[in-house]
Amino acid sequence: MQYKYGGTIVGIRKICIVTGTRAEYGLLYWLMKEVQADDELELQVIATGMHLSPEFGLTYKLIEQDGFRIDEKVEMLLSSDTPVGITKSIGLATIGFADALARLKPDIIVLLGDRYEILAAAQAAMVARIPIAHIHGGETTEGVIDEAIRHSVTKMSQLHFVSAEPYKKRVIQLGENPERVYNFGAIGLDNITYLSLLDRNNFEQSIGFKLGEKNFMVTYHPVTLKKNNTKRAMLAIFNALDKFPEAKIIFTKTNSDTEGRIINQMIEEYAAKRNERVKVFTSLGQLRYLSALKHVDVVIGNSSSGLIEAPFFKKPTVNIGERQRGRLKASSVIDCKENTEEIVAAINRALSPEFQQLLSDLDLPYGKGNVSYKIKECLKNIDLTNILMKKFYDITYKDEAIIT
Repeated sequence: MQYKYGGTIVGIRKICIVTGTRAEYGLLYWLMKEVQADDELELQVIATGMHLSPEFGLTYKLIEQDGFRIDEKVEMLLSSDTPVGITKSIGLATIGFADALARLKPDIIVLLGDRYEILAAAQAAMVARIPIAHIHGGETTEGVIDEAIRHSVTKMSQLHFVSAEPYKKRVIQLGENPERVYNFGAIGLDNITYLSLLDRNNFEQSIGFKLGEKNFMVTYHPVTLKKNNTKRAMLAIFNALDKFPEAKIIFTKTNSDTEGRIINQMIEEYAAKRNERVKVFTSLGQLRYLSALKHVDVVIGNSSSGLIEAPFFKKPTVNIGERQRGRLKASSVIDCKENTEEIVAAINRALSPEFQQLLSDLDLPYGKGNVSYKIKECLKNIDLTNILMKKFYDITYKDEAIIT
């Protein structure tokens, strides 16, 4: 395929996709497959962050096992999850991405979400004058630094693939051209659409753990804008879970955020005393993770999957604390504060027959999948001529432009 870039006819379009965590890779998997399978596109993959860390399972190997070639590995993680350590990691990553992008020379770089790895990649791409396509912009997570990172990446990007209509409006509100903001829905739902999920027996065998009559999936990430809150929040969650001694519990560990190691250590210590009913995983992978959502009774914590994927399975989510405050939520999501009493009350509500009955007729705010193909087609066909020349798009209030 030939296409125009800056008025020049060039050859196969190179699409570079960056991934830094197991969860993010799971969301990008089908888009990577779509690009890889298209003869008129060349897929480039950069692995960074947690993928390269033994502590988090060296998950870059899973990417290779899935049939992808990793073109560049950008080392950035220090043995610290303090604010100083993470700030230094961003600096290391920016240097690494500058070198990687200079070697790969992609036509478009694809970034998903709002983690600090993505901020580093966006900065390097912006300075290198490489067009950025950003997935999941326009969302709000008011309890974490991700909020500022996400909107910053939006302003550095030229193409925007949002997950819901309110987020499209917010990206436009940030001054982005409506013609380059696409609402195809949440890309993570493609996994549910395309994967053949495990039945209960095969799922139990795959994780080496027998489910019970009641089953909880728990994922809790640090609320990075709050200080000295992590231990207190985790103790409240543990105390609440102990109020349901009959329940089997699957924990997934947190990412490499500030105080993430504190959470993971506390989870390990909690599980060690309850190994007959608690199982902990660094990474389940998409197939087992989504299969878990299918078979558990309640999703607990503050992960975005409780807001996006869990409602697709008609499963209730107990959303703890402020990490996801401001995000669009289905009626299956029960918000509560980070204290034992509210968490217990929310779990009881989620398990109640009345609430379970409401789940049968859920409105899904993030669409129904088939997102990756639509994004791939846009990346393939968008005219890149002068795409870097962005103008701030001014919206109008009461028929009067802000700036004329």
